[in-house]
Amino acid sequence: MRSLIIHNPMSGFGSDAIFEFERALVHAGDTCTLHEIAADETPEMLAHDAEGYDVVTISGGDGTVAGLLYALRYRDVPTCIFPSGTANLFFANIGNAMEPAALARACRIGHTAQTDIGEVRWTRNDGTPRTHGFGLMCGMGFDAQLMASALPNKKSMGEVAYFAAALENTKPTVSHFTIHVDGEVHECDGITCMVANNAMMQGDIEIVPDCTMTDGMLDVIVLAVNDAVQVLRPIFAGLLDRKGKSIGRPSIVTFRGKEISIESSEPMRIEVDGEVTEDEVTSYEATVWPKANRLIVDGMSRYHADSDDGPRFSGTDEIAFPA
Repeated sequence: MRSLIIHNPMSGFGSDAIFEFERALVHAGDTCTLHEIAADETPEMLAHDAEGYDVVTISGGDGTVAGLLYALRYRDVPTCIFPSGTANLFFANIGNAMEPAALARACRIGHTAQTDIGEVRWTRNDGTPRTHGFGLMCGMGFDAQLMASALPNKKSMGEVAYFAAALENTKPTVSHFTIHVDGEVHECDGITCMVANNAMMQGDIEIVPDCTMTDGMLDVIVLAVNDAVQVLRPIFAGLLDRKGKSIGRPSIVTFRGKEISIESSEPMRIEVDGEVTEDEVTSYEATVWPKANRLIVDGMSRYHADSDDGPRFSGTDEIAFPA
């Protein structure tokens, strides 16, 4: 087996778990290249020869993962996501077992799922167009404010940095959003407007029920509240009903589609999978690329499908995970 590991050493807390994964992945006769991302390397540069490998592993946070998956779209490369970031929400949405040895076993077995990737576009203040891929979600408003406030403390505080940032931003800006979804126009007021490819947050709480990355659709999420205190309503609802199918999501308005454009009455920063732009803009667009990536999945994943195929590479036994 020929494998490539693309590792971001600056993600998360600098764990050495990726090396444990590499040791479990490589068997006699295999070859493995581990490439640590340099500051000046783009996802396109990193993925230029991906077809020369049997498996490509992306090791990093959600931003690293999304950028590389976007660069790998429609290139038919089996890709494993290794959680090396702070929150690792994209990995959590896949649902694989997170132990390095279990992920290495999944790579050798080789079961994959065809998954969607999102694309977001906006124009910077200087007129420069920008395009990014996103695996989780992008948005403007309160979510971008939280990400920007949490960034200085992520290394030291981890996920707690996001909750601390929420306490610092109790009076977010309320904006009027004009939302175009596959040709239909919707008008909403709120403190944030996001577009999601995956919508499960910390604690396995689904912001939007049945939001998956295999349906060829994106979900628009408007937090229709006036201040941060009112955000507690949907949070408590999520704690009581993690799937969102019993009591719903109060104060959250949603739409679903493939081609989306959003205009805001107030200029706001945009966040893409946790990374925040410097410019404040009043509009952005989002599109879904359906079935764009082949992600490695194991029996724990919600995207795993039963198969009669044996392991792709020798020396590996499949494990029956409990249903």
